[in-house]
Amino acid sequence: MNGTGAVRNRKIVLWRHGQTAWNLERRFQGSTDIPLTDAGLDQARRAARLLAALRPDAIVASDLQRAAATAAELAALTGLDISHDEGLRETYAGEWQGLTHEEIVARYGEQYAAWKRGEPVRRGGGELETEVAERAAPVVERAVEKLSDGGTLVVVSHGGTIRTTIGRLIGLPPTTWESLGGLSNCSWSVLGETVRGWRLLEHNAGSLPEPVLGDDD
Repeated sequence: MNGTGAVRNRKIVLWRHGQTAWNLERRFQGSTDIPLTDAGLDQARRAARLLAALRPDAIVASDLQRAAATAAELAALTGLDISHDEGLRETYAGEWQGLTHEEIVARYGEQYAAWKRGEPVRRGGGELETEVAERAAPVVERAVEKLSDGGTLVVVSHGGTIRTTIGRLIGLPPTTWESLGGLSNCSWSVLGETVRGWRLLEHNAGSLPEPVLGDDD
């Protein structure tokens, strides 16, 4: 809101990157820099056409190549510059990174179960979800504050980071963030500004129904 308390009617579109080979293998990527597949690039192009129709005013993206390449498709259609920020990277998950879902459950079963129960867990010795939110949400807040009234910000990031950022921005307790569910590749969620703060308007929206694959599904 502005200094007078009036709602500025801004929107935040949080867009997950396109498909990678590790997504297909259900292999935890985390901060590992994995490129898009050809199918992932096609997903980004299809979704970018829809998002361009929203007439976004700014794009901020993770600097990992799967997010940067996804953002580039929207930038090509809109003519907007992209601000890349490492604060939007996926959760660093230490020893989990590079492992498949099955390998994680087999090797770190209790740690995985505790995380699913909503307990604060350093998966693989990596970041807590609250730490991810603490680095990512301020990036989004700084970017959205630069918008004019009624403006739209597109944030291109990763499944786990988007979910924790949404949870933080709409004021959910961290133990409930898992209830938001994952995002499919190249799907997005939309937050709208209200007198009480940010509200979740859409979640896991996209151009085509796709399974949720990969990190934090």
